[in-house]
Amino acid sequence: MLSQEDLLARAYKAGIVPVLTIDDAQQAIPLARALMDGGLDVLEVTLRTPVALEAITAIAQSGLACLIGAGTIVTPDDVRLAEKAGSQFLVTPGTYPGLVPALHGFSGPVIPGVATASEAMARLSEGFDIQKFFPAEINGGAPALKAFSGPLSQIRFMPTGGVTPENLDNYLSLDRVVAAGGSWLASAQDIADGNWPAITRRAREASDRVAAIRAR
Repeated sequence: MLSQEDLLARAYKAGIVPVLTIDDAQQAIPLARALMDGGLDVLEVTLRTPVALEAITAIAQSGLACLIGAGTIVTPDDVRLAEKAGSQFLVTPGTYPGLVPALHGFSGPVIPGVATASEAMARLSEGFDIQKFFPAEINGGAPALKAFSGPLSQIRFMPTGGVTPENLDNYLSLDRVVAAGGSWLASAQDIADGNWPAITRRAREASDRVAAIRAR
């Protein structure tokens, strides 16, 4: 079972968690391998397609040394199915009271989505001290997250939604940011075309950027 401490360490080292939408489960393993070749080994597959759970299972059973999580968790059934598929961690876009018991029943770390200070405080009171700030840019971006981090210093954040290579520095320079979720690394076209070298190249560029930011 993946511990929260291990997830934090791996996510911090990676700096970016690729947020992946997969339409063909056959592409899951080469996609994961391409991202790992670029230095990114904590992956989130969104439950937005009919094959998402199959893709998670393929990666989980592949023997690749990556961490695989399920995103877009919105119902208790999503929690159950994601765990059965082999997800090591879960990410939600938001959280409502009826979802909390299922999240607490998951065997690994959970990163619930929040958009306001009140939501962040509510999730903290429920025991979730790693949270996804989502959608980040629409909700004030890095300045808003910096403001949150003062009074809510117990929480570590993974901002997602509108994070790009151009604003990545703004997020990763914040002390309470573990990593940023990024969807630009693997475009739908590149995945469909099997353009793994392009995905590896973007992942490597992102990894190098993270290393430079973290070295300051």
